[in-house]
Amino acid sequence: MSGLASSYPDQIPVPSLLAKENSNENKATGKSWLLDSLLHSDAQLAAVVNQAAKYELQIIYTQIDRDEKNQPHFTQHNFQLDAHQYFDPASLVKLPTAIVALEKVNSLRHHGLTRRSPMATGVAYRCQTPVPFIAAADSDYQYSIGNYIKRMLLVSDNNAYNRLYEFVGQRPLNERLASLGYSQVRIVRRFAPCDTTANRHTNPVAFYDPNGHIIYSQEAASNTKPFDAPIGHVAKGKAYKAGGKVIRQPYDLTTANYLPLQDITDMLKAVMFPTYTAKASHFSLTNTDYQFLRYYLHHTPHSSGFIPYHSAVYFDAYKKYLYYGRRKTAVNRPDLRIYNIVGMSHGYLADVAYIADSTQHAEFMLSCVLYTNEDGIINDGVYEYTTVGLPFMERLGKVIYKYEVNRSKRYIANLSEMFSAESQ
Repeated sequence: MSGLASSYPDQIPVPSLLAKENSNENKATGKSWLLDSLLHSDAQLAAVVNQAAKYELQIIYTQIDRDEKNQPHFTQHNFQLDAHQYFDPASLVKLPTAIVALEKVNSLRHHGLTRRSPMATGVAYRCQTPVPFIAAADSDYQYSIGNYIKRMLLVSDNNAYNRLYEFVGQRPLNERLASLGYSQVRIVRRFAPCDTTANRHTNPVAFYDPNGHIIYSQEAASNTKPFDAPIGHVAKGKAYKAGGKVIRQPYDLTTANYLPLQDITDMLKAVMFPTYTAKASHFSLTNTDYQFLRYYLHHTPHSSGFIPYHSAVYFDAYKKYLYYGRRKTAVNRPDLRIYNIVGMSHGYLADVAYIADSTQHAEFMLSCVLYTNEDGIINDGVYEYTTVGLPFMERLGKVIYKYEVNRSKRYIANLSEMFSAESQ
């Protein structure tokens, strides 16, 4: 396949499906007549969809209908959804890690700890890196839980994730997610060349008050009992590159991070719609925490006002795959808001998003992952992100958006309250 076009016309045909939606979606089947029809209605989407097995394509499209009280009701449509079809979640794990880190901060409030408290990270085991306490003149440059989350959500910063993974700890992180109903999730690796044993060891951490006095310290910790692999042995590709050499055997991802598309979709939904989340899966976050997360899930590096990302290197669509295709030349529409988390690694490309347009009174959730590795070699840096993956994501977001704008709804959604409920 030669790849999809890298840009698309604004006018996208609207499929004549409005009267044929299946309202009783069965999540277990992984099938939806509506979504399948939408995907095949567009030739550029169909080029990938018709080879769904090759691209390991999975999609979740969630319709949102408001009632007379403006309360949302969700109808999920799936394409090839399969929790046993492993994909590398890459930076998708940053959202649950950020959530659990905020929960832990809340549990330590009696120490005077907040997400803005200056933070230092020590070293106690191999493959660990220190981050000293620095009294920064500008708070945007201070090392803190809040600023690490900003870095993760705005530009998917890996070092920021590592610091939060170490603060929470491997076992507490996974046990908390299991208690929320995400029992199959495994977040067991830093984004660093650490072995499985080193990843079970986490660093000592300390927090300071504005005067430089320690208000809380946490000793180094270790998970003495490794987690199992939820779906068993996982090997991908026909070869992989290591130490400058190509090893002619599949790449072992059995002990890698694992995060099913359904779970990360449900987590984002719980952040966007906490009132409508089952009590057992409700995060221990404050209203301010939710507003904080939404603000940085939505904003671009420039619009966020976060000083470290004023550089042109961080263009508006830097972390917006669906609808904008991560194109440097894409101009963000002020009326369209995308709250999302993305992943890009080993040929896998993923985006999980809530997309809303207050002027068109349209809103929906869209999650997608696909594998773009034509040569079958992992870690060689040769992937079809820009020729296949990102153009597909862009087209998918625009086709679903166009359909939603024209979809008949009984009640018009009022999104003003949700859009105003954000804070830095």
